[in-house]
Amino acid sequence: MAFALRAVHSIATAAPAFRATARVARRAAAVQTRAMADEAGEEVSPVELVDVRVGKVLKAYKHPEADKLYIEEIDVGEAEPRQICSGLVPYMSAEEIEGQNVIVLANLKSRNLAGVPSHGMILCASDEAHENVELLVCPEGAAPGERVKFGSWDGEQSQPHTENQMKKKKTWEKVAPDLKTTADCVAAYKGLEMVTSAGPVKCKSLANALIG
Repeated sequence: MAFALRAVHSIATAAPAFRATARVARRAAAVQTRAMADEAGEEVSPVELVDVRVGKVLKAYKHPEADKLYIEEIDVGEAEPRQICSGLVPYMSAEEIEGQNVIVLANLKSRNLAGVPSHGMILCASDEAHENVELLVCPEGAAPGERVKFGSWDGEQSQPHTENQMKKKKTWEKVAPDLKTTADCVAAYKGLEMVTSAGPVKCKSLANALIG
């Protein structure tokens, strides 16, 4: 009887370690598979090459020279907040933006919008007529700066393109047409849900909507 109890205890204590080892093995296999694909010249899905991150909006205010633009200061996990300009004035107030955990396309080159530098883009859902626009919002617990994934949070990711590669290879232009919300208002790429460590990314009410 004592032997049987010891055996059961050994199996129980070994199970978590076995599961952890299995997870590590799966991830290592995924990395190796991706490396082999790169060596063979196989293309990585373009959605793996965009740097889409969780961002915490610290401040949002009207652009002094452009009626339809807000200027946002957003924590995307870097030493300093990103400054991003977005054309959201017709759709929501600055108060509705401040404090939100939003989704930021981070590997775009900085550019001037009406004289103000803007480095990145806040992703939103909109209807086809672009009359209704809503923020894509992350669940509580998602950390500013974490890179979102598509499909499973446990899946491996490729290194994102640099800002120069994004422009040269038109990576975002390849991804954007296939970004849409599902019937449950979850952001997705070709049906693969956009997920954070805390769960899926959603908009408030726009189902089967465009994302950009």
